[in-house]
Amino acid sequence: MKLKLTMLVVVAVLAIAAFMFIDLPSNWDYALQRRVKKVLAIALTGGAIAYATLVFQTLTNNRILTPNIIGLDSLFMLTQTFIIFAFGSMSMPITNKYMNFSLSVAGMILFVAFLYWLLFKREGKHLYLLLLIGLVMGTLFGSLTTFMQVLIDPNEFLIIQGKMFASFNNVKTDLLVLSFIVVGAVALYSARFTKFFDIMSLGKEHSVNLGVPYDYVVKNMLIVVTILIAISTALVGPITFLGLLVVNLAYQFMGTYRHTILIPGSILISIIALVGGQFIVERVFVFETTVSVIINFIGGVYFLYLLLKESKA
Repeated sequence: MKLKLTMLVVVAVLAIAAFMFIDLPSNWDYALQRRVKKVLAIALTGGAIAYATLVFQTLTNNRILTPNIIGLDSLFMLTQTFIIFAFGSMSMPITNKYMNFSLSVAGMILFVAFLYWLLFKREGKHLYLLLLIGLVMGTLFGSLTTFMQVLIDPNEFLIIQGKMFASFNNVKTDLLVLSFIVVGAVALYSARFTKFFDIMSLGKEHSVNLGVPYDYVVKNMLIVVTILIAISTALVGPITFLGLLVVNLAYQFMGTYRHTILIPGSILISIIALVGGQFIVERVFVFETTVSVIINFIGGVYFLYLLLKESKA
């Protein structure tokens, strides 16, 4: 296991080095500064999404689910569309990235907190009820978003269109620092629950029988998952299938169910995928597409493969 993790570390370092130093222009100091910022955003986003997806799949005991099934991506787009629809593209919540970031994160966290309240206010509620409600609400948010986009001014729709896909090109340093602080605090808080993950991957009944405080861990880790997904989505935009792709690759490559191995493995694979995708976007496609399109295409194909594999099993 240590050899495989070492291999991933080496590949990640080589990928980052290639991204940062290949084709440096004459004014390399400015270009290098921008690339460092992109790499930091990639590391934060990739790590947050990979960890959140791995934990979410452990809680639900299902390897074809991602936290985005709750509807966070749809809510993010609904928030952005509604702001432009109601106040215009030059309003403060759009032009001020700090306000936009705060509104997006707060909206997603409050929405999931409401879902948790519906789920856990009574005993006997099942976690899959949360997923079902989130799936329905995500569809509703998507329909409302499409409705407003049809009515909106075409010029302002271009601004919305730019928010539909993840981008690492215009991440503000202050937002990056704030995101690192929040994600770091959340990671420290969730570290004490890591010892339960291996048992919880066996299912609720086995976890309860083996003495795991199942409901307590689920409540706390769902909040952690929501914060991580909300931060990464608000910072760079939605990347729907990234978590599904990297976590399942980590399971296959690492060949273990031990979360102390899977967590760093998933994070490293996620960083490699995002750095590689961004490198292709900038050097091969010359910014004619976005990294989320590449990741979502590969992840979507892999998702279909997993569905077909499960149906045959």
